[in-house]
Amino acid sequence: MPLDVSRPDLSLAVVGTGVMGRGIAQIAAQAGIRALLHDSRPGAAREAKESVSAQLARLAEKGRLEREALARAQANLVIADSREALASCPIVIEAIVENLEAKRELFRSLEDIVSGDCLMASNTSSFSITAIAAACKGPERIAGFHFFNPVPLMKVVEVVDGLLTAPWVGDALAALALRCGHKPVRAKDTPGFIVNHAGRGYGTEALRILGEGIAEFHGVDRILRDCAGFRLGPFELLDLTGLDVSHPVMESIYRQYYEDITRNRAFAPRLSPASASPPACSDANRASASTATRTANRRKSPSLPRRLRGPRASG
Repeated sequence: MPLDVSRPDLSLAVVGTGVMGRGIAQIAAQAGIRALLHDSRPGAAREAKESVSAQLARLAEKGRLEREALARAQANLVIADSREALASCPIVIEAIVENLEAKRELFRSLEDIVSGDCLMASNTSSFSITAIAAACKGPERIAGFHFFNPVPLMKVVEVVDGLLTAPWVGDALAALALRCGHKPVRAKDTPGFIVNHAGRGYGTEALRILGEGIAEFHGVDRILRDCAGFRLGPFELLDLTGLDVSHPVMESIYRQYYEDITRNRAFAPRLSPASASPPACSDANRASASTATRTANRRKSPSLPRRLRGPRASG
């Protein structure tokens, strides 16, 4: 069901009020969107509201935000003490810890609270959207909405369609990004999407250079920043994002490429609206397929000259 994100009374919920959640709430509030802040840790949502309000006030002091706009944006920040308080939101954006099972549990529980046409998005930086949506009865309304830190300054956002995401969901998120002053980039549900796929090489190769004793931290940063044109060296970037964030992303992308290469395709049949389980394969069909495979393999295998064959088995 298409969602009009341009309406003046639009509201959204941000679940998870850490650095990313606060940044998302800030740009939403500045765009005239009522942003509900929710966190499982008691008091975290209030801390986030105070932090974002203070950040908005600093922008006003610097002349980058009008006083009237400041008051409106601060008024758009609302604390939601429970998940049930999010029931009327047409959009929910998840920004919790980068843990697949935690995200799946959250989306499962939200599905029982929000309306049937609520758009649900994950700010995951590396996990498969299809895998997250596998926990839900309505995977078609779930997509990725991946911002970068710091959100108000990093103007790109990846809009990621899972294998069963409905077209209107990605379209609505792209329009929402534009309303918030960001540039949406559409991405497929592949490990690391676009930016983190490319970025893993930047960090991991720098770690290899360090590990092999080729250069020190500061040397690698200086060369890539001053000579290659990067704004931050790889170790400066790791300091900014934090190893507690970067390391799980590296592991997640590695596993998805080398251990779970068929994961999304395996999830998709289970998620099909027409069937709750993968298509049945009868014993007869399996036997037929096996026979056909053996026959095809025999035809492909060249016949060895008799002198090169081993002795015939007797008996």
